[in-house]
Amino acid sequence: MTGLPIKMLLTSAGRRAGLVESFRRSAERMGVKLELHACDLHPELSAACALADQHFTAPPCTHSEYIPALLDYARQNDIVLVVPTIDTELQPLATRRADFAALGIYVHVSSLDVIDIVRDKKRTMDVLAHADVPVPRTATLEDFRQCQEGWKWPLFVKPVAGSASRGVALICSPADLKHEYDEPMLVQEALQGDEYTINIFVDEGGVMRGAIPHLRISVRAGEVEKGRTVRRADFDAIARNLAVSLPGARGVLCFQLFDDPKLGPRVFEINARFGGGYPLADHAGGHFAENVLRTAIGMPLVACHDWQDGLTMLRYDSAIFL
Repeated sequence: MTGLPIKMLLTSAGRRAGLVESFRRSAERMGVKLELHACDLHPELSAACALADQHFTAPPCTHSEYIPALLDYARQNDIVLVVPTIDTELQPLATRRADFAALGIYVHVSSLDVIDIVRDKKRTMDVLAHADVPVPRTATLEDFRQCQEGWKWPLFVKPVAGSASRGVALICSPADLKHEYDEPMLVQEALQGDEYTINIFVDEGGVMRGAIPHLRISVRAGEVEKGRTVRRADFDAIARNLAVSLPGARGVLCFQLFDDPKLGPRVFEINARFGGGYPLADHAGGHFAENVLRTAIGMPLVACHDWQDGLTMLRYDSAIFL
C-alpha cells in the first residue's frame, strides 16, 4: 500500500462491524491505506467504534449541532468520505451536502428529493408504481377508513415513516385497527412468499451499475440473520426500473420485496443507505463499498456484476472486549 491514507467517517456506527470490515477489505483490494473514523452517541458501547482507528461522541442526529459537529471533526481530521448508516441522519446530511463538498468531502447520500420519497412509504409506493415497479396495494389509514371496498384480509398496518419493521402489525378485520395511532399510518395488502433484499449501486451519473439480491432466510430484529445470494433476471429488471424512478439516487441503496406466489414480486421498502445485510453482497463480490471509496477519491469504478450466486451468510453472536 502506498501514499497517504484515505480518511473516512462512519456515522451512527453502532453495531455495523461488518460494514467496517467491508471497507477495510475494499481498501486492501485497491492497494490504498484506509484510516477509518467512526462516531456514535455512545462510542464506548459501539462495536463498530471499537474496531475503528479513531472514534468520537456525536450528538443525536436529530440535534441542531449534529451536522456542525460532523463538519468540525471532518475538517480537523482531513476526512474525505462520510458514510451514514441510519435513516434519520440521511435528511440532514443531504440538506448540508454542499457544505461538506466545499471542504472536499464526499457524503455518501442520495439527493434530498430521494430521501424525502423513501422516508414516506406511501409516496414511495406511488413513485414506484408510476415507474412500473410492482408494489402492493397501499393506502393511508385515513383513506382506508373511508373506503375498504376491494381490500382482501388480512392486511398490514405500518408507520408511514417507519423502519426496521417498527410498528408493523397484521390486522385480520376492521376491529383490529386502533382508534388512534401515535403517528401517521398506512394500510398495505399482506404479501406471502419468500422475502428478498436487493442491494444496488448507482453511480454519480444515476446509472445502476449492479444489483445483488439475497433471500432473507431468517431475520432477527428487522435485520437478516441468514441469507443467500440469488441471481434472477426479473429482480435485476425491477432494480433498474427502481433506479430510474429515483433520478437522484446515488451510491449504495437496498430495497425489499416479497415474491408472492399469486401476485409475483412486490417491492415494499427502500433504504437509501447501506443495509444491514450488505456484507453478504460484499463477500459475494459486489465491490459496492469499494466503488464508494473510489468515487470519494476520484478513481475509476470497478465492475459490480461478477458476483457469486448461491453464497450463504450465517450470522452469529460475537463479542468485543475492551
